[in-house]
Amino acid sequence: QVQLVESGGGLVQPGGSLRLSCAASGSGFSISAMGWFRQPPGKERELVAVSGRGSSTNYRDSVKGRFTISRDTDKNTVYLQMNSLKPEDTAVYYCNANAVRTGTSLLNTYWGQGTQVTVSS
Repeated sequence: QVQLVESGGGLVQPGGSLRLSCAASGSGFSISAMGWFRQPPGKERELVAVSGRGSSTNYRDSVKGRFTISRDTDKNTVYLQMNSLKPEDTAVYYCNANAVRTGTSLLNTYWGQGTQVTVSS
């Protein structure tokens, strides 16, 4: 099984930056993709960015050019560098991972506990 722990959230002024980190722990798995979702107040959870196989990435249109997702496969850690933050970026950010158990083709999806990002002056 896989456990995900996020860090790096907090309060930042508009135009500021934050870097979120998510470390995956466990044994007997291989991560095929990691990403970030967010849930703004009163809204449904939405995709922010995904790092897939190889160097493939996918971003929500509203964060393109401002956010960058990266992954350290040796550390099983994914990062989200958030620049030029806007009040509408305020949300609980959740780490996500798709992982295959060693020796199988069984894919499971895992979620972190979430970290609060608040953009306000």
